[in-house]
Amino acid sequence: MFPEFPVPIVRYVDPVFRPPSEADSLILPVTDGCSWNRCTFCEMYTEPRKKFRARDQAETLDAIRRCGERFGNEVRRVFLADGDALVLPTRRLLEVLQAIRLHLPDVHRVSSYCLPRNLRRKSVAELRELADAGLSMAYVGAESGDDEVLEKVDKGETYATTLDALAKLGDAGIRRSVMILNGLGGEALWQQHADNSARLANAAQPEYLATLVVSFPKGEERFRAAFPEWQPLDIGGLLREMERFLAALELRRTVFRSDHASNWLILKGTLGADKERLLARVREAIAHPDSAPLRPAWVRGL
Repeated sequence: MFPEFPVPIVRYVDPVFRPPSEADSLILPVTDGCSWNRCTFCEMYTEPRKKFRARDQAETLDAIRRCGERFGNEVRRVFLADGDALVLPTRRLLEVLQAIRLHLPDVHRVSSYCLPRNLRRKSVAELRELADAGLSMAYVGAESGDDEVLEKVDKGETYATTLDALAKLGDAGIRRSVMILNGLGGEALWQQHADNSARLANAAQPEYLATLVVSFPKGEERFRAAFPEWQPLDIGGLLREMERFLAALELRRTVFRSDHASNWLILKGTLGADKERLLARVREAIAHPDSAPLRPAWVRGL
């Protein structure tokens, strides 16, 4: 979307991550890395160069100004990187959002990853200020609604803290995109993982809900050190967990996606309108795995 220039307008520190739906967005780092960075399943910010730090505010504001000069009205969406931009004080975030509005006036969506812990000191009133200034969506990696699973993977959150953050965002008018990790509880905890993850979604009623399959492209050593009894679910087990999760969902109007590269069976719909259709698709795959439209392993690219 954006042309190459010999002098970078925005300074990036590899690796850079963003949600799949932000593919056409300007990725604007306001922090580097993740302020928690202890989740044993996450490999996103474990590189030595990705130590957490807040970006210099002057650098960020200058990058926004320069993007406006170079790209003008081409920029319609901005994603505030890295792992948890909302760790920044509200005052600094407001300055960033105001600069986006000034220099990139055609932007209609600003979004960010959000750790629940980073909203504990932010009031609903502060979050409303951010929403009024242009922050329209937060991606919350809940991973699970089960406290035992969350403790074993060192998430640093509980059902209650995650729900509190999602409620604050919703009350402030910021759309929530919640992610659950299929298979995170392994063979021992898959049922409670499915049940309590559905319980969390039902209580929060997020605007968007997605599932990914837990995977370890760089190996499982870090994960197993904290969760040594974990045994992975096979494809059938992952589908059974998905069936249990979907069956327990009572959502009024949530866009649901299970189409990340990690997912074996692609599922898309709106819950609750499409609940029975999606359940039927999962149950058909469980009953007839040999003819199910599963992704080949090589396509998953993991």
